[in-house]
Amino acid sequence: MIMPRPGRSRASALLVAGTTSDAGKSVLTTGLCRALARRGLRVAPFKAQNMSNNSMVTADGLEMGRAQWVQAVAANVEPETAMNPVLLKPGSDRRSHVVLRGRPAGHLDAMEFAGRRAALVDAAFEAYDELVARFDVVVCEGAGSPAEVNLRAWDYVNMGLARHGRIPTVVVGDIDRGGVLAAMHGTLALLDPDDQALVAGFVVNKFRGDVDLLRPGLETLERLTGRPVLGVLPWLPEVWLDSEDSPALRERAGHPGHQGRPGPLPVDRLRVAVVVLPRVSNLTDVDALCLEPGLEVVLTDSPRQLDGAEVVVLPGTRATLADLDWLRERGLADAVVAHASRGGAVLGICGGFQMLGRTIGDPDGVEGSRGARAEGLGLLDVRTEFGSDKVLRLPRGEALGVPASGYEIHHGRVQVGSGEPFLGGVRSGAVFGTMWHGSLEGDELRHAWLREVARLLGRPEVSPAAPGFAQARERRIDTLADAVEEHLDVDRLLQTAVSGVPELPVLASTLT
Repeated sequence: MIMPRPGRSRASALLVAGTTSDAGKSVLTTGLCRALARRGLRVAPFKAQNMSNNSMVTADGLEMGRAQWVQAVAANVEPETAMNPVLLKPGSDRRSHVVLRGRPAGHLDAMEFAGRRAALVDAAFEAYDELVARFDVVVCEGAGSPAEVNLRAWDYVNMGLARHGRIPTVVVGDIDRGGVLAAMHGTLALLDPDDQALVAGFVVNKFRGDVDLLRPGLETLERLTGRPVLGVLPWLPEVWLDSEDSPALRERAGHPGHQGRPGPLPVDRLRVAVVVLPRVSNLTDVDALCLEPGLEVVLTDSPRQLDGAEVVVLPGTRATLADLDWLRERGLADAVVAHASRGGAVLGICGGFQMLGRTIGDPDGVEGSRGARAEGLGLLDVRTEFGSDKVLRLPRGEALGVPASGYEIHHGRVQVGSGEPFLGGVRSGAVFGTMWHGSLEGDELRHAWLREVARLLGRPEVSPAAPGFAQARERRIDTLADAVEEHLDVDRLLQTAVSGVPELPVLASTLT
């Protein structure tokens, strides 16, 4: 079992664990970062290991998980790789690309996961120790559930991290799923006594209704566990954050803040169909489109939903060749080509852009199979070859007559033949391809592109959203922090982070 490193004193920190994946760990961590920063504290987010294909490039040209980048924004501090020292980017169900302190570090197969963890553990604990030495409070986010006892021997993200830093831990549960009280009690009961000793309390997430009806259950949980419920966060449908896993991404399709819903398109809106690839990466690229009141954005993996769309988006992917095969198997490749032949607009971003080209080659086996090669969709005069070195940069330039910026994370090197340059890529008529993630977050560029698309389609111009994307993100973070302040005992959480967990009872049902 991973144990704490000897000879270090406890620092001010808090770990947000969850009863399940997507229970609200990222949301609570983000809200706490902003709430504590409002108190004048220098706050850092931390997640020892992310498994996500949504990432960002830092100011010093390194890669980190998107969720921790947003949490740093919430804390009003510069994002850095110490906040997410280990990033695993799944390329298949059994193989992940490893990013260690922002740099590529090979691949990790499922069967060697435990054996290769020593280097990852060292990097994670060293990064945590760096942060607690430089910040007033570190708010850590766990992964999955701390009660996954089959993984406890190698855990350094949940209770393994908590034991290392003697970090007070709060367990958050999603009441909308049902069974949250049993999940909280069971999570604690499955931990060994030393791990239980670090669990300071519980937080309920996504509650709808009268909290007085819930109170008897909360009191029973407190009596049985000897630990307080530190707050009940209400359902906040207007608050969504840049997510890191597929369940949260899928939820967005019908989210009222994203205007994505099934059914016929209102006559005054453009329908945008975003193809959700099996290994989609940086789907957050379309978040800014989802805010536009003149667009109807739907996430789809069905060729039928492309029929009524006027714009099709192929986002990035961690497995370009495999997802291109999937695109063909699903009939989506033919549907995209047919859409373009009818004059519909197409936007490909990074891997999605590469799929729109003529050929894709992987001579060094970057994605798995050395020498693999495939024909693209042939909509752009582009040829792609994967290289072993990853490109990480923050480009700036101009497109469609306005300033533009973004970030690049890719192994593919594109060779452009004919066409008009467009954001590190190329356009041909209504088909656009770019290597720049995040470019649509720039309000000027997004609106210029939407004007151009409307012109090409013979449609009225789309009225721009207000406020802009950055302001909308800040508003959501502040709304979340306001809810945390109102519904959680933030002062008690801060005091626990500073003072540590008092002696608490151990549940008799603990595994031995």
